[in-house]
Amino acid sequence: MNVIAIFDAGRTNKKLFLFDEQYKIVWERSYTFAETKDEDGEACEDLEKLTHWITEALDELKAIGDIRIRAINFSAYGASLVHIGEGGTPVTPLYNYLKPYPEELKQRLYFKYGGEAAFSMLTASPVLGSLNSGMQLYRLKEEQPELFARIRTSLHLPQYLSWLLTKVACSDITSIGCHTHLWNFSSDRYHEWVYEEGIIDKLAPLHPSTDVLPVKAFPGWFAGIGLHDSSAAMIPYLDSFREPFVLISTGTWCISMNPFNSTPLTATELQQDCLCYMSYEGRPVKASRLFAGRIHEERVKRLAGHFDKSMDYYTTVRFDPHLVLFLRSDEGCMRKELNDFSSYEQGYHRLLMDIMEQQVASTGLVLEGTATKKIFVDGGFGRNEVYMHLLAGAFPGIGVFAASIPQASAIGAALAIHGHWNSGPPPGDLIELKYYK
Repeated sequence: MNVIAIFDAGRTNKKLFLFDEQYKIVWERSYTFAETKDEDGEACEDLEKLTHWITEALDELKAIGDIRIRAINFSAYGASLVHIGEGGTPVTPLYNYLKPYPEELKQRLYFKYGGEAAFSMLTASPVLGSLNSGMQLYRLKEEQPELFARIRTSLHLPQYLSWLLTKVACSDITSIGCHTHLWNFSSDRYHEWVYEEGIIDKLAPLHPSTDVLPVKAFPGWFAGIGLHDSSAAMIPYLDSFREPFVLISTGTWCISMNPFNSTPLTATELQQDCLCYMSYEGRPVKASRLFAGRIHEERVKRLAGHFDKSMDYYTTVRFDPHLVLFLRSDEGCMRKELNDFSSYEQGYHRLLMDIMEQQVASTGLVLEGTATKKIFVDGGFGRNEVYMHLLAGAFPGIGVFAASIPQASAIGAALAIHGHWNSGPPPGDLIELKYYK
């Protein structure tokens, strides 16, 4: 059996999959590692354990009978850099992208290069501190110049995982182009500051996301250069649908992504938490973010406590259009506090209506100016019929679908290098859709 192995490194769970040529999972493993701390006591990924996981998993793969590994690829979370020294050993911890960033240092760079607003518009990202991964390199340069001098190459996490196998240092546009403050979207090259501050010397050459390289320790095996997980998860949709669509990826954040909107970000959009991702083909993907999953989690806790229900009781709530009509009426529209509701169901519908008001505004930012025909929703809210019916009602001129694709980022990483390992066409049934009127 010909298969591809995909390492999918999330913040919490690390997974390894084998997909056959029809993209069916034929083998999988899941791993979790305890975090460690950096020199400032901030929690961060244990890079030693992560590295050991890759090398140990390769030995496990080699021992599996009745399969032929044609290729390997990687999907991993973004905004995380591994800084490699001359001997090939990391010289710093894998800093957490939530690590607080010094305000004075941030303002020094922005002031030098035109101010926050101009900087953000050119790099298509709001100011996010350490989440702008290029700022992590700038911090090392300014605060620890001796350590900065020891860095030979800085790789985003997906490319570091690939480097462990190929020993070829690569940069990938899906990582470089994702809220890093490194890429100038208007000129399609690195921002001026990357050259002026000597950051370019630490970055590996850019390779196409579709590249494969020989695996050093296993002759005949080839590995891709890795992809940022959000961009990887978009690939199955880009591969399956040609007419314009928006994908709302839901979880803690609800991220609306429009790969058919190439208009430059405006200052207003940036202020409303818009940014651009980069597709694996090198095209900007305008996106907007909403903290809806966290809002939902906190309000559901309060509802469950008030009505003496289990934490997951909301999964049993069916959509009730009569409740929606009541809550929109003069009598119901003022009901906001828990004591105002006669039932859990009433309170839950109000919660989803409040979230939907924000969701419509957020998604509307990336829809504007495009002839979008469909909205796909994946993740937790895609399985929530109250959310889905409200979304369909909010966009009556657009087809709204709950989309289900197991392990979307892993499948996307496999599709990116499809031609290098798979002799057949990609299957047409990767995505399961449920239409909501």
